[in-house]
Amino acid sequence: MHAKYVESIPEGQGGALIEEIRMSPAGAAGGTAITLAKLGARTVSVGSIGSDDLGDVLVAMLGRLGVETDHLARKEGVQTSASVLPIRPNGDRPALHVIGANGSFTRDDVPWDVIEHADSLHLGGPEFMHELAPEILSFAREHGATTSVDVLADGWPELLDMIAPALEHVDWFLPNDDQAMKLTGADDVEAAGHALVARGVGGCAITCGAAGSVIVTGDGAERVPAFQIEVVDTTGCGDAFSAGFMRGLSLGRAPADAARLGSACASLVAQGLGSDAGEFDLEVADRFATETPVKPA
Repeated sequence: MHAKYVESIPEGQGGALIEEIRMSPAGAAGGTAITLAKLGARTVSVGSIGSDDLGDVLVAMLGRLGVETDHLARKEGVQTSASVLPIRPNGDRPALHVIGANGSFTRDDVPWDVIEHADSLHLGGPEFMHELAPEILSFAREHGATTSVDVLADGWPELLDMIAPALEHVDWFLPNDDQAMKLTGADDVEAAGHALVARGVGGCAITCGAAGSVIVTGDGAERVPAFQIEVVDTTGCGDAFSAGFMRGLSLGRAPADAARLGSACASLVAQGLGSDAGEFDLEVADRFATETPVKPA
């Protein structure tokens, strides 16, 4: 749930008028899925949701946006994971979050037959999946899928140790700059990327907000600039980048070119409210990436 714009929370029983309140699918899995679908990829969403009204709304919204939802497991007795995001005038969005059904996903909920035939698999939040994340990623890779991962937590060194068994099965790790540096203890983004590659990932595409992104592999690092836009809401921008990046790779593009597509998707989302903001497809995103000025380095 997005609330725009919130300058402060009223005290006691006080109230305040704001511009807009709306709901959208979001998160490292949901937000990525809806942008992938916009870009023309067949997108199957896998996870757990509650047998509640929120779950019904989520399934309807994902379906309307082109995401296949048949493999979302409905769980009794837990609510669908949800967040309340008070959007600040500068586009920042602190979050109030309920883990809910996301914590009830089990091995029996995994559609192994779907993964077996997937070209790409994106896993959001490996820190919540423990032993299951390495198994899913390993299985996907064994069957020819390109794997990517994005964490939900802010990051700390112990978290890196926690998810390390999954990283050796990851082709592309997609954290933001703050997460990457906190995970590794590095004091700059490129050093953090190299530290993550040393822990086993094939490469990193690290988002840096208005500074664009950094692609880090064993061969070196390359910076990709962001575009000049007026930001409304940064919700889902990282997820949109992940979607554009992985879609670009699936089309045979070089990592830096895939990152430009990712940045274009993030920019298109940032100009509206919510992870599903912006009516665009692959052609529109590519044209945006070609015609929109980039921010100076």
